[in-house]
Amino acid sequence: MNLYFLVEGTTERKIYPKWLEILLPNFTRILSPNEANNFNYFLISGGGFPLLLDKGLPNSAADIIDAGNYSYFFIVLDADESTIDERRLEVQVKFEVFDIQLGPCQTDIIVQNRCVETWLLGNRRVFQRQPQSIDLRNCIHFFDVYQNDPELMYKPDKFVESVGWYHKKYLKLILSERNISYSEKYPRDTAEPYYLQALQDRVRQTPTHLQSLQYFFNLCYPIDNESHNPSA
Repeated sequence: MNLYFLVEGTTERKIYPKWLEILLPNFTRILSPNEANNFNYFLISGGGFPLLLDKGLPNSAADIIDAGNYSYFFIVLDADESTIDERRLEVQVKFEVFDIQLGPCQTDIIVQNRCVETWLLGNRRVFQRQPQSIDLRNCIHFFDVYQNDPELMYKPDKFVESVGWYHKKYLKLILSERNISYSEKYPRDTAEPYYLQALQDRVRQTPTHLQSLQYFFNLCYPIDNESHNPSA
C-alpha cells in the first residue's frame, strides 16, 4: 500500500509530514513518486490554488499512473470562501477535463474548511482566556474559537482580506500570547505531536466541531490499522 498526497501550499508541505509520522507511523516518506515500494507515501505541494488543479492535479495523476502501485490519492486544498461541496466539485470537474483515470487507486478530496489555520485554531491548550493583546480580545469577541466551532467562523465585515487571512491572523495572535511564532513557511509548534494531540482531543471532546479535520483523521485511522495488520 502506497499513498500520494497533493497538498495546496507551503504550510501543508511542512505540517502534514510531521502529522503523518504520528497518524501513519508505518509509512515512510519517499522523495520521488517512482520510489514507492510498500508502506510509502509521497507528498508534493501544488503551489497554491488554482495552480494545484490546473497543473498539480494532471502531473500527480501522471505520477500515479506511471508508478502503478499507489492505493490512495489524497488531494488537500482549502475551502476559503467556497463551501466544501463546491471545492470538491471543482476537483471532480478537473478530473473530467483532464480525463484522469486512476484505476484501482482510490481518490479522496480533503477540503480544509476554511483553511489549515482554521484547523489549528482548534487547539484549546494554547488558547489564552484573558489575553494581553487587544487585537486578540477583539477576535475572541467576534468569535470565540474555544467555545465555538472554528469552521463556522467567517470574518468581520471591515476585514478586507479573505476569510482565510482572518483565520491566519487570529491564529498568529493566539500563538503569540504563548510566545510561539507562526508563518506559512515556518509553522513551528503547529507541526509538533503535542499540537496534533490537542486537535485530536478537541474533536473527541466536541465531535460536532472541526468536521473537515475529522474527515482527514477518519481517512487515516483505517489505513493505519491496515498497515499494522496487512494480512487481516
